[in-house]
Parts: sequence; C-alpha cells; structure tokens
Amino acid sequence: MKKSLRDELARKAKELLDRVGIAITEEEFKNMDVSDLGLGRPYEIGNQIVVYINNDRYCAKEIVMLPGQIVPEHLHPPIPEKNYPGKMETFRCRWGEVYLHVPGEATPNPKAVVPEDKKEFFTVWHEIVLHPGEQYTIPPNTRHWFQAGPNGAIVSEFSSTSYDEYDVFTDPNIVRIVEIEDD
Repeated sequence: MKKSLRDELARKAKELLDRVGIAITEEEFKNMDVSDLGLGRPYEIGNQIVVYINNDRYCAKEIVMLPGQIVPEHLHPPIPEKNYPGKMETFRCRWGEVYLHVPGEATPNPKAVVPEDKKEFFTVWHEIVLHPGEQYTIPPNTRHWFQAGPNGAIVSEFSSTSYDEYDVFTDPNIVRIVEIEDD
C-alpha cells in the first residue's frame, strides 16, 4: 500500500474518532494499523486499527471502519508453540452499525453485502447486527467477518493476546501484515 493512501485512510479514521468523541494520542495515530489486506481495495476491504495495549495477557483495540468497509472472513487459531488456544475477542459497537457474521443458521436477508468476485471466500452467514452499546464474544478458532453500516462504524475489541500474523483468512490472497511503500 502506498504511504499516501495509508495516510489518507488514517486521517479519515481519525476524523471519525474525533467526530464521535473518542480521543487517541498522537503516538496512537502515528502507529495506527491501516491495511488493505494486500487486495488493493481498502475502501471496500480493509480496516484501520488503534492498538491501545497488546501484552502477554490481554489486548484492547479500536477498529475504525469506513462506510461499507469489510474485515474479511478469518479465524484466530491455536498456536501450539506458544501454548495459546487462539484469540477470544469481544466486539463492542461504539458508534455506527456493524454486521457481524459467525457460524450458525444463515440469515435470510443479511444487511451485509460482499463484492461479487469475493463471495466464495465468505462462508459464515449468520448475521448479528450490533448497534452502539451492543457486544458479542467470539470464541477462539471461530470463523467470522464483519462489515460497517452505511455511515461507518467504530468497534472496541477486548481480547486475549493478539497475534495478528497467525490469523487465517478464507481468501488465500489476503496478506494480514501489509508493507507500506513510499510514493
């Protein structure tokens, strides 16, 4: 991803955080994880994450999503060499609307819409719509994906330690840790 695009997406995420009154430090802004997941379609598939803390016991993040932006289907597997059962995470909607998809009976008319050319990589269709103040906990090693509503969304994530580099995506073309290139 080009640095100018990364900076543009970070600015948009910061504007959204400012608009809803969630303060972050200059250091947190500078270190914001902005990703297109290697697909080159960040306004469609990607996210902006502020990591408050991630240590050997727990993790807290703010996931900022632009309107309609999708975090594609993935899971957080066990990591035997770390004696780690996989990440358990609770998503709490802070602002906007989030369409969270987890295993279960498929929702007949989901609000989420995925790109036609990526549909094969979305296999769980039980939709839980989260509004501000609502939350849902995802057990380790569970496929899930989510999409922001039409105005975007801000989701607080509270979890066990996050090892992003071990995330397993259904789409084999996804790269979790994206390199930022100078323009």
